[in-house]
Amino acid sequence: MTGHPPGPLWTGRASNRAQWLLAGAGVACIVLGIVLALDSAWSSGMVPLVMAVVGCVAAGLLILYGTLAFVHVHVTVDAEAVEVRCGHIGLPRRRFVFTDIASVVFLPRISPHEWGGWGLRWRPEKGTAVVVRRGMGLELKLDDGKIFIVTVDDAENAVRVIRAHLRSLAR
Repeated sequence: MTGHPPGPLWTGRASNRAQWLLAGAGVACIVLGIVLALDSAWSSGMVPLVMAVVGCVAAGLLILYGTLAFVHVHVTVDAEAVEVRCGHIGLPRRRFVFTDIASVVFLPRISPHEWGGWGLRWRPEKGTAVVVRRGMGLELKLDDGKIFIVTVDDAENAVRVIRAHLRSLAR
């Protein structure tokens, strides 16, 4: 533990309001499943009706969770670690202790296109990323060679705070 007072030294957040449209599509799928269940005018039997209802509700729930989990990301730098929490319930969550971080780099432009979309992404040649929108972010290079990237507002200041911590640990 370092000699810093308790509490966060830096906090940042990034959000993507466009994903609320996708959440609306998830709700629409759920509503369609409910409508199919209540107004069953299917003449081909009960099994296709149940499959359609379950399929619509399941797809809607998956879309809804997948979008609401990555509507925003919250990054906290405290005296011991960098913590990344996603969505309204904070899951998925990653915590990187400073002793496991080799270096940190400011990235002025991260694009969902280069990662294959929004969300928690992994690419073997690039590492793991939490991408909620296009823009600035930071890259953590870990001691084990892994890379973790996150889009967050005010990433330059986050990098400064993390580098200051890494320098104080190196002494």
